[in-house]
Amino acid sequence: MLEMSAEMHTAMVDHAVAGLPHEACGLFAGLPGSNRVERFFPMRNAAESREIYVLDGLEMMDVERTADDAGLAVMGVMHSHTHTTNYPSPTDIADAACFDPFGAWRFVIVSLRHAEPSLRSFRILDGEVTEEPVAIDGAG
Repeated sequence: MLEMSAEMHTAMVDHAVAGLPHEACGLFAGLPGSNRVERFFPMRNAAESREIYVLDGLEMMDVERTADDAGLAVMGVMHSHTHTTNYPSPTDIADAACFDPFGAWRFVIVSLRHAEPSLRSFRILDGEVTEEPVAIDGAG
């Protein structure tokens, strides 16, 4: 189960909305070995696309350094789907094999398909997608 504060949830959803008309993306970090998101790092979508996202390599290194300096570990990537449901696309699954061949990362997807944004989290290993629950502090 992925855990986060309402503030982290809002930050991810707000970043997704602010990225329109393109997909938005960012990394998030927590204490090593933890399931709790402690910090979200909004990033720019280097692809500037409505259909894919690309993390900028230099920006990614800066985020990793900042997380390390704070005693945190990058635990996953967030991105948005501007007009489809929040389930990993074939491109997302292929990217996971490159970025995370051991299945350690969480892949958070925010769908903007409907008026109310929706956030879900997935683990992806060897092309197999597994959804995990997301616990948000104070959420019903």
